[in-house]
Amino acid sequence: MNQPDSTSPATLPDFLKPATGRRLLGKSRRWWALAASALVLAVLLASLLLGSGSSQQGQYVTEDAVSGNLVVTISASGTLQPTRSVEVGSELSGTLEAVLVNDNDRVQQGQVLARLDTSKLRDTVAKSRAAVAAAEASVAQMEATAVESRANLERQRRVAELSGGKVPSKSELETAEASYQRAVATVASARAAVVQASATLKSDETNIEKAVIRSPINGVVLARKVEPGQTVVAAMTTPVLFSLAEDLTKMELQVKVDEADVGSVKLGQPASFSVSAWSGRTFPATIKRVGIGSTITDNVVTYKTVLSVSNTDLALRPGMTATARIVTAQRENVLLVPNAALRFAPPTASDPAQQGSFVSRLMPRPPQPNKQTAAKAVATAGPQQQVWVLRDGRPVAVPVTVGVSNGRQTEVLGGELQAGMAAITEYQEAKK
Repeated sequence: MNQPDSTSPATLPDFLKPATGRRLLGKSRRWWALAASALVLAVLLASLLLGSGSSQQGQYVTEDAVSGNLVVTISASGTLQPTRSVEVGSELSGTLEAVLVNDNDRVQQGQVLARLDTSKLRDTVAKSRAAVAAAEASVAQMEATAVESRANLERQRRVAELSGGKVPSKSELETAEASYQRAVATVASARAAVVQASATLKSDETNIEKAVIRSPINGVVLARKVEPGQTVVAAMTTPVLFSLAEDLTKMELQVKVDEADVGSVKLGQPASFSVSAWSGRTFPATIKRVGIGSTITDNVVTYKTVLSVSNTDLALRPGMTATARIVTAQRENVLLVPNAALRFAPPTASDPAQQGSFVSRLMPRPPQPNKQTAAKAVATAGPQQQVWVLRDGRPVAVPVTVGVSNGRQTEVLGGELQAGMAAITEYQEAKK
């Protein structure tokens, strides 16, 4: 008869059987929990790495090269002025007796604008006329003296001839000749005094004419600066009484062109401008003159440029501030590329310390050009440049020859770039 094994479960005490089962079941559950946690952690880590890799994927921003028209302009500000303006003053000092015109009045050449009080001037003319009369009387007196001296000289010469030179004496004859010559000289001096007195009279009469101030041109009165009864003093400078403009239907716009733009401004170029008084309205103009001399204001060098303006409706007025837009170049049906494409260069390689890491291998990178190609893309000096275009998701450099630019687009004169090609203007990195 077989004896039961003392180590079999059947022979174990009852308090030992449940405890052993519980220990085995606890260990199994812990291993399963650890395995599940490791799996979940691995999935989360892979999702994080893959997700961050896709978030680092940037993209190229492109804009197609197109055919179109290009207008290049520069801007400048200035003021409107009449084509010809005259400041009317007075050469004489005195009191204004009358002022006959006012602002905005139209005047004709020779029209009386104002008159000075001429009382003193008329007195001066009377004195000058008296001086002329006195000088003429002196001439008559000197001529009579000269006639007397001549007769005396001829008589003494006759006596000397009849007496055979005995009488009169030689000294008496010389004295008579000298007296005659002095009389002739005195007559000449008296006649010169008459001329001088006549000139003085004429100047005084001219002053009376100048006391009446007349318009030198046909035009309009821009400003009246005096009133009747006001005293005018003509000293070192002529006092200005009126400002006249010849013809306001034709005006000038005088603007200051920056030194960076003056090289492209030429005579006859079209332009347009606007003024604050007429919001939304644009006035045409034409370049009339480009100044050679410069003006320096706050270390800014500018050149005075004059634009011819038609003002047939008299909407524009002298002194208005205007902003001009000068057309320096016009191109029709040319290939255009954005300026941003000419400045673009693909991003350089990332930090070498990250290139061998596990994270960097998971993160896709844009194709990297060599340093020499990137440097050429950045350079913008000269007409020979290059544009990066997107082909099969990769940037490819295309050499171009550029022309004029309006600040946003540039004319392409030659090269491999064609209309419709996607020119790269920017590389945008994805948000982390």
